[in-house]
Amino acid sequence: MTQSQGDLASLSRFVFRTPDWSASLLAALLIAAVAGIAAFNSEFVLDDAYQGMLYIAVPTVVAAVATPWFDRRVGGKLTYNRSALLALVCEVVLVVFMVASAVVAALTDLRQVFIFDALVVGLASVFALRLFVIVAVSRRSLLVASVPASIQTVTAAALGFVYSGVIRTRDVGGPLLRTYLSRTGEAPPKLSVIRPYHFLVLVALCGVYAVGVYVFVVSIDRPWRRSLGVSVLDFIRGFVGHIAEGSRELESFFEQLGEAAVVPVTVLAVRRSDGTEKARFVLPMIHPGPMGEIGGGNLPERVARTADGLAFPPHATAGHDFNLVTEREVDTLIDAVDRAHDCIDYVDRATPPVREREGESKLLGQAVGGDALVVATHAPGCADDVDFSVGLSTAAEARAAGLRDVMLVDAHNCNDGLEGDGIGHVVPGSRRSFDMMEAARRLGDRLVGADERPLRVGVAWDATDWEPEEGIGPLGVRVAVFEVGEGDDAVRTAYCLVDGNNMDPGVREELLSAVDADAAEVMTTDTHVVNTMEAANQVGGDVGVDELTRVVESLVAEAAADLEPVEAGMATEHTEVTVFGNDRTEALASTANAMVQMGGAVLALVVAGAMAASLLILLLAG
Repeated sequence: MTQSQGDLASLSRFVFRTPDWSASLLAALLIAAVAGIAAFNSEFVLDDAYQGMLYIAVPTVVAAVATPWFDRRVGGKLTYNRSALLALVCEVVLVVFMVASAVVAALTDLRQVFIFDALVVGLASVFALRLFVIVAVSRRSLLVASVPASIQTVTAAALGFVYSGVIRTRDVGGPLLRTYLSRTGEAPPKLSVIRPYHFLVLVALCGVYAVGVYVFVVSIDRPWRRSLGVSVLDFIRGFVGHIAEGSRELESFFEQLGEAAVVPVTVLAVRRSDGTEKARFVLPMIHPGPMGEIGGGNLPERVARTADGLAFPPHATAGHDFNLVTEREVDTLIDAVDRAHDCIDYVDRATPPVREREGESKLLGQAVGGDALVVATHAPGCADDVDFSVGLSTAAEARAAGLRDVMLVDAHNCNDGLEGDGIGHVVPGSRRSFDMMEAARRLGDRLVGADERPLRVGVAWDATDWEPEEGIGPLGVRVAVFEVGEGDDAVRTAYCLVDGNNMDPGVREELLSAVDADAAEVMTTDTHVVNTMEAANQVGGDVGVDELTRVVESLVAEAAADLEPVEAGMATEHTEVTVFGNDRTEALASTANAMVQMGGAVLALVVAGAMAASLLILLLAG
């Protein structure tokens, strides 16, 4: 990925799994109890804790429960887990306002009423924070969202109104009304300083802050609508929902960006003498992204589940512009895989492996019945994705010599993440693109002229104990050994596939040193299930290279012991899917990064303006 795409993906480090609603509410009760002990000075500590939970935690609980109930009835999507966490954060904001104002009052000559002035600003700030989150998550209008956004603030204000005895100062209502709306005898004496103007100021501040939220939302949303034609709020909701709760809302956003593309899907199948499938190499010319299980992020595992034999889904020559927009598109690719599989003509012979090199580009190829499996790498030079058009041109150069189908694999096995001077994309017009094409032309000539010999294949697989957080996906490590010829003339080629997203420099060479074969190459699937929480989580970063080398060495020996006569064949089908589209990924990443930088400045201006307005309103009201 590019630097800007990496910057965008790295924002996921600020997002975490939403805790269960019960955990958030328990934390809210504990914080409120501690705050009550600190704020009130009754004879009993438990009474202080009770007062804290009454005045601070009750609005939190009411907001946590009532907000999603109301939000969903107006078409929103706020969950109880998110609602409880939002209410807890807002409670913490109130406690911070209370503590900060108390400290200022203690260090100055300001009276107790100053603390409640500050709490009014805090309640208005809570309303503004909730309003922005609900607008972002549920995509309701500002007017509609203001109702659920006000629940916590209104509940806290209502408690203050009842227990402060404000109704008595206005001398309104009869005895019954005063009984239920004035409970000063049960309230701490400190609440008696609350005055009617506090509630009028609160209403005014909420109005001012709502305008501030509107200005902020419009400011950050306008660049997205102009450049991409979509709303940033849809992206925020989908991004947070996917990382925090594993939702698929992000796919709805990507569908608005996507465009149709026709892609080749190539299948190399290997079957035993009894007709059962032993191994299947599957290469849709798609990039397995953007992250997690969104779009085609889990494409390798989905492909592996549909194969009868041991599946090998290596990385194709395609970049992030060829990410699938939804996981549903994977089904379209699987259908193409099935069609290609049904068209395969099997043969029992193959050529010995052939290597060609031009510049930094190295190609390893082997022909099976007029078709060819070709693996490309630039190691030890660092490289990331090979552009779709470069891959098509390279395969075409190989076919020009007389080959029919060419499965061109991007080994994707050496990169320094985002730390190097260049990202290493192989793009049209680059030196590497021409090197790949020249090497493929010579490779095709040699494969067409090579003698075919009897073919034997052995496979082995270890799911390993490593987790995606360590850079290894659910497919683990897989090895296929192709042996052509017999006796002393037999030549073995080992294809090792690691379910990960690229490799740290030097890892490929360590693994190849442990492979007992005449020719070998190490590949990665480029699965993006390992990139949910990190932009770069490559093989060799967390996993010990020595341990991984032992796994590969063992699997190569196991695959060699599994060698048996087989038939193999290749076929290609074309299918139409919806992908991100040309340059859309880079435009999305650039716009998002610009929004983050600009959004901070706009937020600072909005907050400064809101605080200035708050001070002015309080001075006029006082």
